[in-house]
Amino acid sequence: MQTDSTPRPDLPEVPGTDHPLRAVVFDLDGVIVNSFEVMREAFTIAYAEVVGPGPAPFAEYNRHLGRYFPDIMAVMGLPPEMEVPFVRESYQLAHRVPLFDGVTETLTTLRERGLGLAIATGKSGPRARSLLAVLGVLDLFDHVVGSDEVPRPKPAPDIVLRALDLLGVAPGEAMMVGDAVTDLASARAAGVMAVAALWGETDEAALLRERPDRVLTSPAGLLAWCPAPVSG
Repeated sequence: MQTDSTPRPDLPEVPGTDHPLRAVVFDLDGVIVNSFEVMREAFTIAYAEVVGPGPAPFAEYNRHLGRYFPDIMAVMGLPPEMEVPFVRESYQLAHRVPLFDGVTETLTTLRERGLGLAIATGKSGPRARSLLAVLGVLDLFDHVVGSDEVPRPKPAPDIVLRALDLLGVAPGEAMMVGDAVTDLASARAAGVMAVAALWGETDEAALLRERPDRVLTSPAGLLAWCPAPVSG
């Protein structure tokens, strides 16, 4: 397992292949955007509106991030009706969600190097695209795929495979960058390099126990692993 603190110039190749990288698939929350405070507020409002008074169990919700919201509600035994106010508040608060430092510059450089870029998120596709548009970075991605746009959300491989299909690359030519165990599981099931992002509010110990192929502590660290693809 390599980290961005010890880059190797002979990389990247996906483990077990001789194919250079042609594309990067990203999770959204905790990787591209620092949405935790807004999610906490939206979740708290939705809980109070649907369930009633009392502390909203956001810490438990946070442990399931990466999954589709309805699936998290089922796992937690919470009413599925919470989705409507949660989504409503998420849209209304979107302007308060910041990008992580270095994300825009990293994405711009990756595009300049000719790599395909996609989002594979636990959010719905429309909500993810709306948020990225509000933040002014939607055009930096070739495709944005939401959990409502595939048969099975993470940890199944469907969303990553859909992104690869849209990008026109094989699993052996791509990496998936995520901050949740479900991201790494989805990446592995899809046959792509599984990269752990540690710059957000993530459970670092849980991610490292999954033995990701790469570990990054900043978005800019990705550039060491993603030189321009060799033509021909």
